[in-house]
Amino acid sequence: MEVLRGQLTQQVTEALARSPICLILGPRQAGKTHLARHFQTQTDNYFDLENLVDERRLQENPQGELSRLYGLVVIDEAQRMPSLFPILRFLTDRPDNPARFLLTGSASPELMEGASESLAGRVAYVDVGGFDVEEIEPAYHETLWLQGGLPRAYLQSEADSFNWRIDYLRSLVGEDLRELAQIRIAPVALRRLLQHLAQTNGRVWNHSAAGRLLDVEYKTVQRYVELLTGTFLIRLLPPFDVNLAKRLRKSPKLYFRDSGLVHALLNIRSQRELRGHLDYGFSWEGFALEQVIRVLRLRDSECFSHAVHSGAEMDLVVERGGRRYGFEFKASESPGNTDSIREVLADLSLTRVYIIHSGGRDYPLNEKVEAIAARNLPALRERWETP
Repeated sequence: MEVLRGQLTQQVTEALARSPICLILGPRQAGKTHLARHFQTQTDNYFDLENLVDERRLQENPQGELSRLYGLVVIDEAQRMPSLFPILRFLTDRPDNPARFLLTGSASPELMEGASESLAGRVAYVDVGGFDVEEIEPAYHETLWLQGGLPRAYLQSEADSFNWRIDYLRSLVGEDLRELAQIRIAPVALRRLLQHLAQTNGRVWNHSAAGRLLDVEYKTVQRYVELLTGTFLIRLLPPFDVNLAKRLRKSPKLYFRDSGLVHALLNIRSQRELRGHLDYGFSWEGFALEQVIRVLRLRDSECFSHAVHSGAEMDLVVERGGRRYGFEFKASESPGNTDSIREVLADLSLTRVYIIHSGGRDYPLNEKVEAIAARNLPALRERWETP
């Protein structure tokens, strides 16, 4: 079964048209290499830095090797050789530059030493996650929710997918953190941290509280959460900073970016187990949040959580074009309006609130609140993009 990723292909094409470098970012096994190979033109122009032969080609004389190439040059897993970034800056600044560069990376620019600084003004970013509700037929959305969007996890049976995700987490944490971490945490403590993160999915996060619970230093927890964020495993949604005459929650909320991985950590193997699990609602919240961010193409800088200590909250607040929008996520086929929504709508002067639910139809609740089925998020994006 092949899942077409036309929107991502279009985004990369547009990025290469406006910038000499396009950097495709996303977690391991999300399909970055497959996407990059779609644009490959010549064999000599492709470098896989997890391949020893390709790595040596660039280690010995990187500037000489790259400067002789023309057309599109692909460098896969570029975070493994950050020393390339100053060279790429030099090459793209040539007056007669004959090449464009397509890079992939499994770590954020903040973790790819020198990437943001060296390539500033020369690079366009394209974020790639697993499959989303725009790419998968609605009949298979429950499988997408349970098994997650990483292609190899989604395309297997429930049992095989679960085992693959367990192995994926073991390899991801062992290899990526060993490469990137400047501090060390005992394997037992790291496993406990991952389990705690999974149990905190969709909830408020506190480094100090986690450190006390796990009996490790606050800075150790902070460093590893930063690394897990930078390798696209988790997302910290910051609180919305607004001047209200109410006591605001100041801590971020934590979400796993891929629902299949949090289900593996929670030992949820099937649809039946998911529906009966205590974290069913939090699971939907994390899954639907990620779908909204990806399908609506929201930037991290636009996305916030919001809550006041008196109880009213909004799962996601988006600030775009001088307007504010609210999103609530309900694992229900027919959610309704609530006092909490009405209060936040007034407090934050929201233009509109969308309740993203697991049912099959959209319907209005009043002039400013609308229930939207997750399967219909692509249609919502069209409304957003149309002036």
